[in-house]
Amino acid sequence: MQESESVKIGELAKRLEITPRTIRYYEEIGLMPPAVRLRGGARVYGPDEILRLRFILKLKELGITLEEMRELALIYQKVKSPQKLWPRLVQMLDGHLQKIDEKISRITALRKEIAQYRVRIVKDIQDEQQ
Repeated sequence: MQESESVKIGELAKRLEITPRTIRYYEEIGLMPPAVRLRGGARVYGPDEILRLRFILKLKELGITLEEMRELALIYQKVKSPQKLWPRLVQMLDGHLQKIDEKISRITALRKEIAQYRVRIVKDIQDEQQ
């Protein structure tokens, strides 16, 4: 999709592999600005809105919550500079990395426990067969 073109909501949703309802929801909660509408009421999105939607989808992919996205949107509304978002975004990503590391640690411990339990069961089975 060329960033210079304007597209209707259905086409944009199809190209980004999301639903039109998702785009409308992002508008409803303030993550996206209200769309320009054609005479018939169809929503149309220009290059800036397309870029913003792609950014939202990337944040979602990175595990950023809608509430965190709203926080970033509020910061952006105040400062009008994407670079001013980066420090807060880095903090959010660091928090997500820490949670992932904690989950990995718990899963690793669980895996070890399951493996030990399996060894005991196999030993018991072998002892019974002798």
